[in-house]
Amino acid sequence: MFSVIVPVYRNAEFVPALIAEFGGVSAAVAERHGMPVEFVFVVDASPDDSFELLRTALAQAPFRSQLLLHARNFGAFAAIRTGLRAACGDYFAVISADLQEPPELLLGFLGELADDRADIAVGVRRSREDPGPSRLAAGVFWSFYRRFVVRDIPRGGVDVFGCNRRIRDELLRLEEANSSLVGLVYWLGFRRSEVPFERRARAFGKSTWTFRKKLDYLLDSVFAFTDLPIRIITVLGALGFAFAAFLAVFVVVMRLTGQIAAAGYTTTILVITFFGALNTLGLGFLGSYVWRSYENTKKRPLALVRSALSFDGASEAPGELSDLLHSGRRP
Repeated sequence: MFSVIVPVYRNAEFVPALIAEFGGVSAAVAERHGMPVEFVFVVDASPDDSFELLRTALAQAPFRSQLLLHARNFGAFAAIRTGLRAACGDYFAVISADLQEPPELLLGFLGELADDRADIAVGVRRSREDPGPSRLAAGVFWSFYRRFVVRDIPRGGVDVFGCNRRIRDELLRLEEANSSLVGLVYWLGFRRSEVPFERRARAFGKSTWTFRKKLDYLLDSVFAFTDLPIRIITVLGALGFAFAAFLAVFVVVMRLTGQIAAAGYTTTILVITFFGALNTLGLGFLGSYVWRSYENTKKRPLALVRSALSFDGASEAPGELSDLLHSGRRP
């Protein structure tokens, strides 16, 4: 079975298109690979009526599906992990609910995985139909990510991927809070392949992937996968020490030659300000590492499921999966 995980947040307008396009994917997978498909929708406590619309639509959809609702908003990556845990397939893929990644990409993922050419298949954007500022911001973001966090990541970044059961199981073992799922995928290694695609323009509304969320994601990625902040503060400390030594020699020489009657007030204030700011920056970097380490020691679940339904195409009514989720057994 091929399981497709779809995190949902503020995507109510996309529900009819999702059902239509995923129905085509299900038929294509059955024709090409002779295996069933299930779509696992994880609603991350969306404030709109995405859950209600999906519950109605999936009861009549021509494919098997699951519908899970988070108890509160835990974030897109937590939703993906919830979907991976609930999925029943031998192969898995992740795709966003705004359909900017074409559903045909799922067939490319499955082709790589089912033919055993790769353990992980990542979607690589050849182009994107986003506004100019969004393209520029995305380019800067992924350039920094590639330069300082994960050097193997494609230049355009990675948002969606597919994997086999071994990779799914390994990912679920890595229960790290405030981390990057894409970073973990690359950290695992194994055999990877790239599936190119053209990113579509967004059909409805505005993306919920705001600048603040991008910044939080970047910081989580940096602190989870690199010691870059520590190296930055070390270099700044060394430069600050050299600068202070130079100023000390300069002031002593000027004092001995009689060019100044007393040490300069301005120089003193500048040195105190510089090292005060440097200490604050260092404490901030170290505090971020300590806080993330402390969060992981709590061993809290990364997400909680409030409601779980299953649909066997249009033939059967939804059945509760809550007992299965709590017991750890697979449906």
